[in-house]
Amino acid sequence: MIQLKRIYEPYDKKDGYRVLVDRLWPRGISKEKAHLDLWLKDIAPSNELREWFAHDPNKWQEFEKKYKEELKSKKELLNQLVSLESCHKLLSLLYGARDTKHNEAKVLFDILENKRDIKIAKEVNT
Repeated sequence: MIQLKRIYEPYDKKDGYRVLVDRLWPRGISKEKAHLDLWLKDIAPSNELREWFAHDPNKWQEFEKKYKEELKSKKELLNQLVSLESCHKLLSLLYGARDTKHNEAKVLFDILENKRDIKIAKEVNT
């Protein structure tokens, strides 16, 4: 199963394998507090795309389209996430954005949901 979770939410042992999918390290979070198993920053949107989007919900559809285009060259990293999901009871995709519906982790979640017939946990923070 896969869940989305803000890295600023309290750590829980039930989070399973925790993967940060942001390019930039989240402000105010120490490595100890993050409880990360993996920081997969190369799967995050390019700096150019991230800066263009600037978490503007009005740009969401275009961001999603452009990010999916970028991910076509990152199939190895997507397959790594699929593999991690199959090795662990729960895979938590962590992100720092305040907006829980318009962020790169949501795009990755949707791609992974469609990539394989896997059970997907309900998002944290819905």
